[in-house]
Amino acid sequence: MFCYQCEQTVEGTGCTKIGVCGKNEDIASLQDTLLFGVKGIAAYGFHAKELGATDPEVDAFMHEALFSTLTNVDFDPHRFLKLVLKAGEMNIRVMEILDKAHTERFGNPEPAEVSTGTVEGHAILVTGHDLLDLYELLMQTEGKGINVYTHNEMLPAHGYPELKRFKHLAGNWGGVWHKQKREFADFPGAILATTNCVLIPKDSYKDRLFTCGIAGIAGVTHIKGKDFSPVIDKALSLPRLPQKEGTKLVTGFHHKNVLALAEKIIDAVKAGKIKHFFLIGGCDAPGDKGNYYREFAKAVPNDCVILTLACGKYRINDIDFGSIDGIPRLIDLGQCNNAYSAIQIASALADAFKTDVNGLPLSMVISWFEQKAVAILLSLLHLGIKGIRIGPRPPAFISEGVFKILQDTFDLKLIGDPKEDLKAILG
Repeated sequence: MFCYQCEQTVEGTGCTKIGVCGKNEDIASLQDTLLFGVKGIAAYGFHAKELGATDPEVDAFMHEALFSTLTNVDFDPHRFLKLVLKAGEMNIRVMEILDKAHTERFGNPEPAEVSTGTVEGHAILVTGHDLLDLYELLMQTEGKGINVYTHNEMLPAHGYPELKRFKHLAGNWGGVWHKQKREFADFPGAILATTNCVLIPKDSYKDRLFTCGIAGIAGVTHIKGKDFSPVIDKALSLPRLPQKEGTKLVTGFHHKNVLALAEKIIDAVKAGKIKHFFLIGGCDAPGDKGNYYREFAKAVPNDCVILTLACGKYRINDIDFGSIDGIPRLIDLGQCNNAYSAIQIASALADAFKTDVNGLPLSMVISWFEQKAVAILLSLLHLGIKGIRIGPRPPAFISEGVFKILQDTFDLKLIGDPKEDLKAILG
């Protein structure tokens, strides 16, 4: 193959410049990172648009970002990194738009206890991220003797007033996305997948699974136009779930209700009752390496508060961490897009203590796996937050050269031993 950059014929991907024959490793890595980040922005933008909210600046950036990944556009890794970090800025913007759209439509979230048990009756399990789909399903199932349960990223729905007013929003079944094949097989009702994080189903529940919106699986009925009649009919044809007691999960925290406690939190910090804050969460990856986050959280001292969000919460949200002067030690902020709430809380605390976020007793220990988690990490880096620990594995699409730039610029770290990492953070 002839490379017009090297001006020679080479085999495979042998050149070190962007050309027909191959790509510079660091530029290719930054392009991949940008593409993953853009996918995350697109997901949040899609949900916001479904609720009638758009932003021309975000839309314009999507064009710029995708155009920049064409061959022979930019050869400077340091310059290209600025565009990658701009993706983080745009992600904050789109998360803010989505947050506003959610709260205007469904109300400001309120802390809520959610049962993991079941209520006697027919049932539908809803997974994914689309709160509007859940709302439409609740409207269509009202008064039909069907109980609706949330799964995975739908758990925070129980905190929104306009959603929890439906008495048949009965509880939460199961946990993180990568366990759904077992959890869906055990659930005897109909199942609705609203967005991504749906796995190819087992035959044992394939005929009970439905998709809608952006999600789709060959051989599975896809709902069009938010008419959930096929899901409802299937639920009514299946056996009724028995009454069964479960444990309680607490969700529904949001920057508006957490910041209402700001004075109390600040007083607790000044009094030495709260020594440190941790953000432990993100997109959970399958495998035992993810147990790091559980072990880390369990080792956090009792004078510390843990913020959590996204499906990474399922590593720790069954633990009773107690409270400090009425302030919960575990605060579940919601879905991955609710990283916006975490940013708002951190910014407000920084203002209160007349410092920046890096000057706060705040550490971030984040799990990541897919595109939205990449977009959130880029948002944190755009804000100049340093010392973030990520894992459980190094991101495969980031080259050694790019990772060194991130380490040198942002002190980005990979997780190690949970107790040693905690010791290093707390000194």
